[in-house]
Amino acid sequence: MIRVSCKRLAAALVASLFAFAPAAAPAAYMADPVALYQQMKDAYAKGTAAGWDFRSELVYFSTIVNAGRAYSLQYPDDPNYALLAGLTVQIGTGTHYNPLTNHDAASWWVREASNYVIDHAQDPTAVSQARVLVDRVNAEEEDPNLLAQYADEDATATLKTYPGQIDALLIQVEADWRGWLLTRDPKYRSLALARAAAPDFPVAHLPTDWGNELVNLADGASTDRGFTAADVKNAQIFLARLKAVDPIRVITTVNAVPHDVYLTTLAPADEYFGHMGMSILEIENRLKHINFMLDYKYGNLESSETVNVADSLVSMQEVYPRDRDLPMLFYWTYTTLRRMTDAAAVRTAKKIKGILTVEYQDSPQARKLLPE
Repeated sequence: MIRVSCKRLAAALVASLFAFAPAAAPAAYMADPVALYQQMKDAYAKGTAAGWDFRSELVYFSTIVNAGRAYSLQYPDDPNYALLAGLTVQIGTGTHYNPLTNHDAASWWVREASNYVIDHAQDPTAVSQARVLVDRVNAEEEDPNLLAQYADEDATATLKTYPGQIDALLIQVEADWRGWLLTRDPKYRSLALARAAAPDFPVAHLPTDWGNELVNLADGASTDRGFTAADVKNAQIFLARLKAVDPIRVITTVNAVPHDVYLTTLAPADEYFGHMGMSILEIENRLKHINFMLDYKYGNLESSETVNVADSLVSMQEVYPRDRDLPMLFYWTYTTLRRMTDAAAVRTAKKIKGILTVEYQDSPQARKLLPE
């Protein structure tokens, strides 16, 4: 049974009292584009005052992304939209953006901004940079192996741009670790262990999400389990360095925008998404109904309806990328689409899987779809 929050349930009950009233217009987005734009300016001022290291560039890029998608969703004709699209390409290129290691869940905006630059920019360098970013976001859906390759290349380029910086060293190992999870190609596992064993790798700053998994992998490394002798040696070096850390390692994250101006975490039950204007509760109810019909062998007759649900869900993610139910809903939609075989269902399932396994790779639902 799908459980919803009290906030959502309360809104749904209120809405039910007006079931015969005209359909409500989509609720106002909670993110304030002007406030997010100011956050971007503040991040730029702070980076300029303190000196631009990799972390400050990441924070700045995160604020650009947040402001960009807010303007896209609310004020797409505002002159700031074009400015933000250009900044997304410029700073995304400078930080070697890759969907696999970026945690803003904003591939859709990076694609939109890049395509805008391709269509409107007069500078051929900017257009070329935009095409590179489009290749990255397209690989999220089309080719996991290519995305993993890009992630390693981008992280390596980042380290060349910011040599010796903690966040740059971390992101290189993270890229290979996530590449391993995404493809199960052992070369990425070997790269992650080799780079984690390097003397300059900041083991004291290893994050507790993917870092804990890397530790567990290293702890179980043996040639009997398919690891190379070099892998085992690197795992031992890495673990020995980690054990010597005192005090215990710390969590390191980039949190660019405070929650009072950032996109609301939980999508309201009375907000409507996609071309069909579905609320989150309607998305859940339609998925239940579709699967009920599929149990009765309706098959591809349910494809169009499921594609509409997927469209609404992707639209919801654009506005509320941190909604806690998104991984569950993406997984449910994907498994529903997989029960059909027509071209539209297959194409949409591929898109949904890409979003889930790349942008929400740490979720339990994404792990169900990653190769063993």
